[in-house]
Amino acid sequence: MSFNTAPRSTRLSVLIPFAIVTLIWGSTWLVIKDQLHTVPPSWSVTYRFIVAGIAMLVWAAMRKERLGLDARGMLFAAALGVTQFVLNYNLVYVSEQYITSGVVAVVYALLLVPNAILARIFLGQRMGAQLTVGSAIAIAGVALLFVHEARLDGAETHDVVLGIAIAFGGVLFASIANVMQATRTSKAYPMATMLGWAMLLGAALDGAWSLATVGAPVIEWRLGYWAGILYLGVLGSAVAFNLYFKLIQAIGPAKAAYTGVAIPVIAMILSTLFEGYRWSWIAAGGTVLVVAGLVVALRARRPNR
Repeated sequence: MSFNTAPRSTRLSVLIPFAIVTLIWGSTWLVIKDQLHTVPPSWSVTYRFIVAGIAMLVWAAMRKERLGLDARGMLFAAALGVTQFVLNYNLVYVSEQYITSGVVAVVYALLLVPNAILARIFLGQRMGAQLTVGSAIAIAGVALLFVHEARLDGAETHDVVLGIAIAFGGVLFASIANVMQATRTSKAYPMATMLGWAMLLGAALDGAWSLATVGAPVIEWRLGYWAGILYLGVLGSAVAFNLYFKLIQAIGPAKAAYTGVAIPVIAMILSTLFEGYRWSWIAAGGTVLVVAGLVVALRARRPNR
């Protein structure tokens, strides 16, 4: 009977890529932190998406997908590149000049809220009672994580407010890109090809922005820096975005955004292992609520595709 069929979001075909995306993006905070030294952030973003775009098009060629896009496809790729790979990422780096990466990660955990709202407006996807309850539980957990991280942040109140506002701007643009991936236009083109061009077009605009704001390209020849660029470009972008956008098409933007809810928890665990991060009862309580909300939400049968 169809009434006993498990929701799509609890199937291994969804849970495995969900876990991979969460683990990859949860680890990128450590790598990004290592790159905030010699090279201006906007140039690091540019290098990252040059690598990512090339990797995506190579993958598309290996899969024998068509590499060209028509005019509508290129326009869509450009819009996706601007929202996701230019505005979103540059606002992330700018916000980290005012608040810690931990606070930024927690702010991005709230991506599920605009994703759910925009999916309702533009895709007609309703959250349903169970997904709403799961979201409320998870947001309560995110609030506790935010309180914990804010206590660790030594910035002035004005800087904290400004940094959070900038981060929320990035969240909004990321949400717009997420919902774009669930549209019919996006599904009309091969995923790898579309992402490859979106990343390269985004990288071109990132480079232009870098030239206008910080000057000529800056290159750091340290092996660790370029290993980080390769990790962020190939795994953190090409692999992760390909899996994430497929999740959006399979289970909707609201549920897919729960990767962002779990990412701060993964980042905190990795920070414990590699940076001596110390937990508090507030952080532990927030983590428990996040996981509980995640379980409740992923078992919800709505929104429908």
